[in-house]
Amino acid sequence: MNPTTDKYLPTSVKEMEALGWDYVDVVLFSGDAYVDHPSFGAAVIGRTLQALGLNVAIVPQPNWRDDLRDFRKFGTPRLFFGVSAGAMDSMVNHYTAARRKRHDDAYTPNGRAGARPDYPTIVYSEILRKLYPGVPIIAGGIEASMRRLSHYDYWQDRLRPSIITEAPVDMIIYGMGEKPISELVRRLGKGENIATIHDIPQTVVRMKASEIPAADEHNIILNSYERCRSDKRLQSSNFKHIEQQSNCLSPDTTLWQQHGRHAVRVNPMYAPLSTEETDASFDLPYTRLPHPRYQGKTIPAYEMIRHSICLHRGCFGGCSFCTISAHQGKFIASRSKASIMREVEAVTGMPDFKGYISDLGGPSANMYGMGGKDTNICAKCLRPSCLHPKPCPNLNNDHRPLLEIYREVNAMPAVKKAFIGSGVRYDLAMAPAGSKTVDEANRSYCEELIAHHVSGRLKVAPEHTESHVVHLMRKPDFTLFYKFRDIFDAVNRKHGLRQQLIPYFISSHPGCREADMAQLAATTRQLNMHLEQVQDFTPTPMTLSTEIYYTGIHPYTGEKVYCATDSKAKEAQRQYFFWYDRERTASIMQSLRKIGRSDLIAQIFPRKKPGQRSR
Repeated sequence: MNPTTDKYLPTSVKEMEALGWDYVDVVLFSGDAYVDHPSFGAAVIGRTLQALGLNVAIVPQPNWRDDLRDFRKFGTPRLFFGVSAGAMDSMVNHYTAARRKRHDDAYTPNGRAGARPDYPTIVYSEILRKLYPGVPIIAGGIEASMRRLSHYDYWQDRLRPSIITEAPVDMIIYGMGEKPISELVRRLGKGENIATIHDIPQTVVRMKASEIPAADEHNIILNSYERCRSDKRLQSSNFKHIEQQSNCLSPDTTLWQQHGRHAVRVNPMYAPLSTEETDASFDLPYTRLPHPRYQGKTIPAYEMIRHSICLHRGCFGGCSFCTISAHQGKFIASRSKASIMREVEAVTGMPDFKGYISDLGGPSANMYGMGGKDTNICAKCLRPSCLHPKPCPNLNNDHRPLLEIYREVNAMPAVKKAFIGSGVRYDLAMAPAGSKTVDEANRSYCEELIAHHVSGRLKVAPEHTESHVVHLMRKPDFTLFYKFRDIFDAVNRKHGLRQQLIPYFISSHPGCREADMAQLAATTRQLNMHLEQVQDFTPTPMTLSTEIYYTGIHPYTGEKVYCATDSKAKEAQRQYFFWYDRERTASIMQSLRKIGRSDLIAQIFPRKKPGQRSR
């Protein structure tokens, strides 16, 4: 047996036979390369199933264009096939905000593009259904999760139905899948037929339209797909229910949506994982490495996280353009310090480790161990964000548990420095806690973060400068960025550092007009910022921003919202990011005159005083 592959899930029949297996229970098909690491969904599900005593094989990036040998090689599994597009929606993976084809793929060896089709969930399941008509197919991952109900598809510029009506799968597991997949295995193991399993939490199933119940406290009947296609307001009103139910602490409400003769049933999510359950997932026997089949090749997404540690799941920021809470939940599932330190030990023992942890973070770096002070209040709450429009008074934002982890990791002899590479919510760290002790600890956190955990550049995400735009984004007012910048500069002076604060900004977000981008340019010019981390808003399924972009209506207020939807309007906004590019000066000045903001020309392009050098 090849000693380099025996610690991985088998990817070939030869590897399976070397393990002494003569059958497999589950075969997983993934649009990503196989990296045996807790940041890669296929590895998490595979290891979870393995821990249940199952023989699990994985087929990474199967070839869907040849004789389909990748889909045939393991034959018929005893329980089911699993399909996932990968760690990203395939269309985000393939296309830019301008709908241009990307030339690389971070989840493919050597970053090669073209290793997966558009909509792999549909393509893979169609192939499997034709080859194995009677075998259950279970879909999961970001693509299936975020497309579980009618949704706007930016790349086709149309409202698409639930993906379960387009992909011939028996069930979708949405969100983080350890608990639902384990329950499914238990039910199948008891002899239940997949066609009769309709009630597992955090799953989506296709039923008959006649089976839709009457609306009551445990069943919300959404507007049908057909009605949403003909009236965007109905699609908009659906989203409010979908988002609220995705953010419940103790969900018990089922969503139903009719699609012609079919009903799409979305069962409520499981409660957030406990610390013990979170530890159990992260402590599975991952090698933390790409499969040996990729020897000599580089997988860019892995290189980004190979020496990083994820401390928790979930995010209560509720940013309008983000899908994290819809997938991982609003409530934080944190690991124990012991589990984290075990993984740090594993990282420091890697042959290529040079003393630097690239990230001690999570979806938002500084939400570890946080949640409601009174969970009874949280159980009744439907707010999509604990930070917007202002921090919830019931939120515990004590950063001391996080500081303990930072300090314990830094104290390890093998660690020279641990960086925080994930995004930091400075509004969370700066929010008054109602306790002098916690407020002081949070100030210490900010100083320690800036002084000891930044690799010369700290990335933060104010996203925009204009108040009405950031309000739609569910982000704090830009005035808070000035306050954090003052803290950042003060800490740098105190410790003799010359570090940079790198802000992220978005153009063409719903509610943003060209004049708002012009003001952003003037503001960032005054701050002497040559912007690097910028992007044009890309509508992705199941975000508030996308629903507003498609419908032109805010789901929570019913008000109309301006959206830049055509390429000319989007480029007109994007150009203001690059006010410092001399080739754009004439175009920007012309645009400013056209929109009646000639007053900003002097702010963005101030005349040099005699003898003054250009910066």
